[in-house]
Amino acid sequence: MDLSIGEVAQRSGLSVHALRFYEREGLFANPVRRLSNGRRIYHEEDLEWLAICTRLRSSGMPLAEIRQYIELAGQGPGNEHQRLDLLRRHQDRVEAQVRELRDTLEVMRAKVRIYEDHLARGEADRLWNPSHRATTAPGPACG
Repeated sequence: MDLSIGEVAQRSGLSVHALRFYEREGLFANPVRRLSNGRRIYHEEDLEWLAICTRLRSSGMPLAEIRQYIELAGQGPGNEHQRLDLLRRHQDRVEAQVRELRDTLEVMRAKVRIYEDHLARGEADRLWNPSHRATTAPGPACG
């Protein structure tokens, strides 16, 4: 089934502008087809690839690596180890990001608990305030 750029935008959640950008950057697995009047035509496979591509982008994979993956896949069999290496490197980066975010989440949870405790006890004035540092007793670091 042929899909217009508007239909693909609606179904993929990407804007028309983003779809044109992906096309310009060579991020489609297959070249975007056009009708004789120049209108872009997409297929279900394009939507499937966009779902993968947007996940790679949202997880921080650089455009150059996505292009490299597309080029390798487009070459067909024989380079599966290269594709796997590329994906493993990115997986390692994503796992490191997840660890960092978990650590950050723990800091945020601790800060929220401090604020909740102080507010519940009516001691909000004891929370750290950098503008009053010289005149008030220090409270929890970084307010």
